[in-house]
Amino acid sequence: MVPLSVLDLAPVSSGEDAAAALEHSTELVVLAERLGYQRHWVAEHHNMPGIASSAPAVLLAHLAAATETIRLGSGGVMLPNHAPLVVAEQFGMLEALHPGRIDLGIGRAPGTDPMTARALRRSELPLTADEFPQQLGELFGYFGGFPEGHPLGAVRAVPGLGHRPELWLLGSSDYSAQVAGLLGLRFAFAHHFSAANTGPALDAYVRRFRPSDELDAPHALIAVSVVCAPTEEEARWLARPGELAFLRLRQGRPGRFPSPEEAAAHELTPAEEHLLASRTSGQLTGDPSQVADGLRRLVEATGVAEVMITTMVHGHADRLRSYELVRDAVREGSSTTAAGTGHHHQP
Repeated sequence: MVPLSVLDLAPVSSGEDAAAALEHSTELVVLAERLGYQRHWVAEHHNMPGIASSAPAVLLAHLAAATETIRLGSGGVMLPNHAPLVVAEQFGMLEALHPGRIDLGIGRAPGTDPMTARALRRSELPLTADEFPQQLGELFGYFGGFPEGHPLGAVRAVPGLGHRPELWLLGSSDYSAQVAGLLGLRFAFAHHFSAANTGPALDAYVRRFRPSDELDAPHALIAVSVVCAPTEEEARWLARPGELAFLRLRQGRPGRFPSPEEAAAHELTPAEEHLLASRTSGQLTGDPSQVADGLRRLVEATGVAEVMITTMVHGHADRLRSYELVRDAVREGSSTTAAGTGHHHQP
């Protein structure tokens, strides 16, 4: 198996508040580090009552103070919402405080509804297609220096210049995949909500890849939605709230993360069943051996260098247990493979 990492949305479950969700994120990153997960990324979402990770840089500073070795990063910072200079200063500061541990994953979508995006941008103007490449160019300039004659050449990101985190582009289609390849950057694909596009996007990334100062060869990870429990039956019970939360979001009614009992009481309409069918193709739900086998098949099918797991369940203890069960199952499977082949595979 390849290295495993964590994608954390800081879910706010029904009956809890954002403070509890953030405390749970801290407990999760401590566990992830102890279990040997490679990275712990936090997402950026706004105006969503069920997700507390609205300010990745602030949350990452807190998580970094609670850990020592695990890499920490954004999955991702939605660049249209921010001035590139501010992102460079924030992540340059994180890298200066915690050298060699910070990842900056960058997305091009606002990650929220149009009204909230307008509030974040403080502009009535819609996004245009050429803004993202321009913003990326500015961000890279603040980390590495601008070409001579650049209109922003006199502006310095302090810290930022000289404190460059590891850079990743995030995507759920082949647009960001091609940009990541052309710029020679690491690429993270959202398999958990865009499974049908995983193969084409990864192919586009590899085809377009050009070596850079950042990277000699393509390096991609996929984010996978996982719910693992001692039995398949329990895992499916725990996964039901995620389906209801997804439906509410698509229907414009986002709320706190529902309980399994709430989800069980909800009778699906035919339209909702059809909507869920497309979502479940990017998920792994089951007992430890089922999930570990599913992860291995995904790695074999995609050829990715890393897998990032996101687990959205109502109970915090169930969430921690899921990550622990997956880690143990993958490690056990890798040991068995190593014993059978005479090689040791470090998961």
